[in-house]
Amino acid sequence: MTSFSLRAVPAACAALVLLACPALVLAQDIPAGIGDTPARPQQGSRLERVELSSRQQSDTDLRRKSQVAKQIYGREEMDKYGDTNVSDVLKRLPGVSVQDGSPRMRGLGAGYTLILINGDPAPPGFALDQLSPSQVERIEVTKGPTADQSAQAVAGAINIILKDAPRVSQRDLRLGVGYSIERPTPNANFTLGETLGPLALSLPISAFEWRNQSSFTTERHAQGIDLQPSHSIQRGETPNWGHGFNIAPRVNWKISDDESASFQTFAQKGFWNNKTDYVNTVLAGQPSLDDNSASHGTWQNLRGNVQWVNRFNDAQRLELKAGVQDSKGTFNSETFRNGAVQRQTVGDNHDRSLTQAGKFGQLLGDDHSITAGWDLEWRKRDELRTVTENGVTQLPQYDGQPFSADIQRQALFVQDEWELSKQWSTYIGLRAERIATESRGNAETVRNTSQVVTPLWHLNYKLDPKGRDLIRASLTRSYKAPDLNALLARPSLSGQFPDTSKPNTELSPDRVGNPELKPELATGLDIAFEKYFTGGGMFSVGVFHRSINDLIRSTTTLQSVDWAPVPRWVAQPTNYSKAQTSGLELEVKGRAGELLPSVFDPKLALNLRGSLSFYHSNVDVVPGPNNRLDGQQPWSGNLGFDYRLSSLPLTTGASFSVTPGYTTQQTISQSLEQTRTRALDVFAQWAFSKTLSLRLSANNLAPLDTQQTISLGSGYGSTTDRVARTNFGAALEIKL
Repeated sequence: MTSFSLRAVPAACAALVLLACPALVLAQDIPAGIGDTPARPQQGSRLERVELSSRQQSDTDLRRKSQVAKQIYGREEMDKYGDTNVSDVLKRLPGVSVQDGSPRMRGLGAGYTLILINGDPAPPGFALDQLSPSQVERIEVTKGPTADQSAQAVAGAINIILKDAPRVSQRDLRLGVGYSIERPTPNANFTLGETLGPLALSLPISAFEWRNQSSFTTERHAQGIDLQPSHSIQRGETPNWGHGFNIAPRVNWKISDDESASFQTFAQKGFWNNKTDYVNTVLAGQPSLDDNSASHGTWQNLRGNVQWVNRFNDAQRLELKAGVQDSKGTFNSETFRNGAVQRQTVGDNHDRSLTQAGKFGQLLGDDHSITAGWDLEWRKRDELRTVTENGVTQLPQYDGQPFSADIQRQALFVQDEWELSKQWSTYIGLRAERIATESRGNAETVRNTSQVVTPLWHLNYKLDPKGRDLIRASLTRSYKAPDLNALLARPSLSGQFPDTSKPNTELSPDRVGNPELKPELATGLDIAFEKYFTGGGMFSVGVFHRSINDLIRSTTTLQSVDWAPVPRWVAQPTNYSKAQTSGLELEVKGRAGELLPSVFDPKLALNLRGSLSFYHSNVDVVPGPNNRLDGQQPWSGNLGFDYRLSSLPLTTGASFSVTPGYTTQQTISQSLEQTRTRALDVFAQWAFSKTLSLRLSANNLAPLDTQQTISLGSGYGSTTDRVARTNFGAALEIKL
């Protein structure tokens, strides 16, 4: 296990310890039984006895009583900052960051984090940054996989539970407006809920528009078009804009007291545009420069799921479900030179999938439950793309030709949940998956089959009978499957060196997929201590370790290729090496008077929260230092509060997150350096009545510009500076 130096701890660590320590001392003097709430049955495979509860359990209650380490965030957390998309909600969660719209856990890349929609893997191209929080019931974050869900969760899993059908009539309307650049953009969300006898209906609808701009400066020391040293500076601006809508109708049917069925669909459609204009400065040589460009396209996601649950008796339960998904995308991109179209790229992609799963649970006594089941999935991706340069097809042997890849996955699992005693409980699972991939293109078919067996063991120990002090430990096996797009062996030429009769450079390589990629396999260990306070607060500290085999990384090499008569530099994903990653994670949240009783009045309506995480990783074949996994920062911190005024119907709050600058040695000859980042989000909500409120927000207030530098062993490299912007928002929320 990697050790961490206290000298690396920023000021945020001191604040986190300040919040946690007094509360730990105070909690020793509070009777354990105060504030406890009886458990209620959880959704899932386990069969539990039904007990009456005097109040609805909070997110913290549900987290404490979960059999595996889990963080749960409900409507209150999602509504605080008036976010218009789920990505903005996720970036404030402990241990979660968002890059390019994709959430990442524990500093690892997007592919290491499993994104689930109602427990099923999200379809390719699913845009979380275009999903409204008003359509989400809750978000569940698990640090380790479970047997009844896909084991593609090396870093963990984020389960987006869509809006459930309500038990009472519901009419909620939210009208919002945002501003980042040029002009305001509107958004609207409406949720209709109704009960009709045994049927419960829900119809959330969301429409949105966005408009942003990225301003950047790139300085290159690189080989020019004559392969001699050159020096250039490009200043660019990329406005992007678009609009779209989401709709997620759901029907719950209570057939009897023991039998129920549900049907949920989801539709997402959007239109996007962007354009880039450059101002070029040539300082030396004959540099190859990016051309001005304009692009537009569409995306579409359709999803339908049906579920049937039957409790045969108090000890047996059967659940069956099936789903179908269809995702499409189109794009048309043009570059311009001397006022004319230089290059045009036109294409589309189509992803389809079918899923079917089931599980049967048997209760053995009062505290022992065994579940067995299966999980089947079929996914296919078809891609068609044509690139023309000055009206001439760029790669005649590839352009206009269909490429496709598909994955067939079959899984069997069994899990045993057992309360060994009042203090000990365990979860043991075994999941066996067979993954068959097939990639086709240019009359060439490549097949690959992998088998992954993932044993799982979660162990909980209650230091006190009420479970307010918990120790959790997990030993798991998980994997990361290659994206279907990474399996397609279609080359994409460098935009700066599109002439295949001439060589390109290492900084501007061609790109191609690899149909022979194997899944990454990871063995993981997690240990955590969780303390829950009687007033609803909690403190946790945990460590984790992952050992990864067959690490996939994009490597750039000089190759003889069939699309050019001269050797070209090509970037291609490969099973590169072994790697290890470890971390230390701290989290604290609760009422200020409970966490810091010597500073704040216990009745003060002030909630505090903070998290601090340290990460370390190394890739075996890359020499250190800084041979970390791609995108994994050394540490990250988050502090936040929300406060409800007693004299006014006003609630306000803020959240501040920061990551340091760091360098990643990606290969023996290439490194990537990134500067520190920070984000300050604030909100204020004025409640006019129980049915009408106004919320104002600002995301990324006082923005910090960032810089990214790529350095090669040859002495060449590039540096890109990006200008950060603030997003403002206002929303009127009405309960009709």
